[in-house]
Amino acid sequence: MRGAVLAVFALICLSASAAPGSAIPVETMGLRSIAGWLQAKGQPGYVGADVADAIGIPRDADLVDAMQRGFREEEILRVAQVIGPDTLLFTVQADGEVYFYLSNIRGGLRKALLSVPTRESVVTLDGTEAQASFLREVRYWEGKAAAR
Repeated sequence: MRGAVLAVFALICLSASAAPGSAIPVETMGLRSIAGWLQAKGQPGYVGADVADAIGIPRDADLVDAMQRGFREEEILRVAQVIGPDTLLFTVQADGEVYFYLSNIRGGLRKALLSVPTRESVVTLDGTEAQASFLREVRYWEGKAAAR
């Protein structure tokens, strides 16, 4: 039993240490279920050109079509969007900051950004903090998809 717990802990540490864009598919099944749920139960929406360009989403027009869901809990607004068959964008807005997590259902986190609109700044997030925050969002949206 202790060996199994240590193995799980080691796997969690390895997953958390993976940088955005790594080849380790962190939550592949969760991402697939979230994407399927958004495609089936989401509402039509879009990603604006400024966000698409900043996060690296290819676009042919000013708006990129997406299927989306959003939830507000107290002061936190969360939006999940599926773009095409396999690209997911998670957005979290709280305390004057907006976090963006771009992922692919087969490869996990690709890019994470922090935008502070009042300062007109955008910062790329890397490393364990970005990965841990991304995993929290995946778990949040897995719960929403499972409950609906």
